[in-house]
Amino acid sequence: MAGGSTMAIGSGPAAAPAPRRVGSLKKLARRRSTTALLLCAPLILLIVGLKVYPTFYAIFLSMLDRKMENFVGLNNFIYLLNRPSFQLVIFQSCLFAITAVVMKATLGFILAHLMHNIRGKNQRIWRGLLLVPWVIPLSLSTLSWWWLFDPSYSAFNWTLNWFGFDSIPFLGTTWNARIAVIVVNTWFGAPFFMIMYLAALKSVPEQLYEAAAIDGASAWQKLVFITLPMMRNIILITVLYSLIVTFADFDIVRILTNGGPQDSTHLFATYAFNVGIESGNIPRGASVSLFMFPILATLAFFVLRDVLKRSKEIST
Repeated sequence: MAGGSTMAIGSGPAAAPAPRRVGSLKKLARRRSTTALLLCAPLILLIVGLKVYPTFYAIFLSMLDRKMENFVGLNNFIYLLNRPSFQLVIFQSCLFAITAVVMKATLGFILAHLMHNIRGKNQRIWRGLLLVPWVIPLSLSTLSWWWLFDPSYSAFNWTLNWFGFDSIPFLGTTWNARIAVIVVNTWFGAPFFMIMYLAALKSVPEQLYEAAAIDGASAWQKLVFITLPMMRNIILITVLYSLIVTFADFDIVRILTNGGPQDSTHLFATYAFNVGIESGNIPRGASVSLFMFPILATLAFFVLRDVLKRSKEIST
């Protein structure tokens, strides 16, 4: 009895420091979170200053009249939707973005597989060469393409004439100009897809391919049932990112065609610049630029939801 009471009395003080230790850990966690927040504060302020504030200010501007004195609500958006020229801009932007992204993703996927099968130093050399279009500033490379497409001094037409073919007005007709713009965007963006897909390919375990080969799987079956499922998240994220960037493309169209011929290659960004800056109607230009937001926000919601759902399935 005496011994038991002694043990009970002795065990009481020994167990007491546990709550204190938990409390100190909570305080430490709070201090670290506070420190982390303070360290992130400059970046948060930068994002708010350069992204959040301009977005809300653009929404405010889009609801004003041309003189920016009277509130007109959604009249600018209604006016734009009723104009055939803006309906053409919506069609061209969707055509340009979807076609260019599909071509970039396909070409990048093929190049990534080719690079993945090259071993040793040769892979680094080819990888560096194929990244050149993405590294060069877009405005400079687009000027080079403009010279290649030039109707009078075009290198392409000179080559065609040398072989006995007639010259092609690459930037002089509607569909030729649209194709030229898509080609330049694909040339510039395909290396980004290549390097992302190459990194994803290197993360796929070789044991999966070896097991599939033992089971007699063909190259096509390995691609469909191993490579694509393992790369799905990377493919979705890169496609989403590229769609956002491609929808907002400005340099290529501005330098190559300036929206011509007859406004047949205008995108949201170039048309917003044309209406808001060149024509002096800043509220309507802001309305044009905001048309991209619901389209991209809806697309981002579904893509990111699928990525998060798949990540949870893999983790569980």
